Amino acid sequence: MLNIVKLCVGSDSVEDLEEWIAFRLDEKRLRGEPEEHVHTTRMMPKQVDAVTGGGSLYWVIKGNIQCRQRILGIRPFTDSGGIGRCHIVLDPKVVRTEWQPRRAFQGWRYLKPSEAPPDFREGGNGWQALPQNLRQELADLGLR
Repeated sequence: MLNIVKLCVGSDSVEDLEEWIAFRLDEKRLRGEPEEHVHTTRMMPKQVDAVTGGGSLYWVIKGNIQCRQRILGIRPFTDSGGIGRCHIVLDPKVVRTEWQPRRAFQGWRYLKPSEAPPDFREGGNGWQALPQNLRQELADLGLR
């Protein structure tokens, strides 16, 4: 099993990401399209079997891995401009994780399971119970 980590451009919080996913799924339902959540990227993973064999896409939001979505499939395609791309098919359920700092990068990177942050557990350290803006301030100060 292998994971992918990617910057979540345009979302300021996990809640933003969840709202965007719900909006996109509603749009697809209204158009009569399959209600599946896909993320389009240019680079096709070379280790497709490892990524689709239980891997997740970990999202970096505001400099920290904050959540993940299970990867259900990878579908290569060529866009209208002749550029090869792929759809990463994701479980629409967003799973919050413990925060893990990440520097900005382009594209996506593989993430070994041993390097991935654990899923958030209720009753854990209480970090997730803090308001989003306070968690972000503490993280910006290097206190998380």
